[in-house]
Amino acid sequence: MLLACGVLLLVAVLSIAVGAKAIPPLDVLHALFHGRSTVDGSVVLDLRLPRTLFGIAVGAALAVAGVLMQALTRNPLADPGLLGVNMGASAAVVTAIALWGSTDPAFYVWYAMAGSGVAAGVVYLLGARGRTGPPPVRLALAGTAVSAVLSALVSVVTLLRPDVFDQFRFWGVGSLAGLPLSVLTTVAPFLIAGALLALALSGPLNALALGDDTARALGAGVLRTRLLGTLAVTLLCGAATAAVGPIAFVGLVVPHVTRAVTGPGHRWLLPYSMVVGATLLLGSDILGRVVARPGEVQAGIVTAFAGAPVFIALVRRHRIVEP
Repeated sequence: MLLACGVLLLVAVLSIAVGAKAIPPLDVLHALFHGRSTVDGSVVLDLRLPRTLFGIAVGAALAVAGVLMQALTRNPLADPGLLGVNMGASAAVVTAIALWGSTDPAFYVWYAMAGSGVAAGVVYLLGARGRTGPPPVRLALAGTAVSAVLSALVSVVTLLRPDVFDQFRFWGVGSLAGLPLSVLTTVAPFLIAGALLALALSGPLNALALGDDTARALGAGVLRTRLLGTLAVTLLCGAATAAVGPIAFVGLVVPHVTRAVTGPGHRWLLPYSMVVGATLLLGSDILGRVVARPGEVQAGIVTAFAGAPVFIALVRRHRIVEP
């Protein structure tokens, strides 16, 4: 854990120093302690520091949401989008842009959060059965169906309204750039609540991995665990998506990479995944700034390009550990 935190700290420093204009580490430290006394200081405090904080918060949230989804569905290929949270946020943002036409990122947050919550609630209700909550397979099928419907809605609106597409595409690609800290302060309570709830569920999740009957015999509330786990995923993924747009593969790949080190126990898996997820997203954002300098490739595109080969390699080497 100390090594992982050290790597995250190093990547965070690089995130502040690397960009279209490289800033020496000493100048970064000067800006952090002496404010906006220079042009580099303004760049660090107004642009790169918020970007780094977004990367840490969103990466950690998506990774924990991925761990929860794989545990709740007992499916090693599950990711946070399986609940329809990402598409719910996208559909809400598209609808809000079509109706009001705002380009303010802070404007998107509340609509994206509401869309995420409604989509997750619909998926849970469609998959629910009896007193045990939705079975894993049923939950996955309901999430796939709801995501397909919402994806069709987004496509229809953006095709019929080119002006909406022009505004939506900057949010929909998933980027950490150009976001004010006010957006992070808005979603921070949801991210913190979701993370604390996830950590509190580590014991019941371990029991749930043994099967519903065994979990009940061990005293774990199956319905309560699934309901609270779904709530935590909605808070984490909904807030992260609302802040920066949909980012793929972080929630899918990070649990497998982390599980190869920690094993399947969630008491270690969840905190490790937070650190690894933050490091992965920040590293992807740095790579996007370097490969297309002086322009940049958005973090959501980089994670898709980098995450897919890594996941394929894990599958081919049979290193996936069951959640």
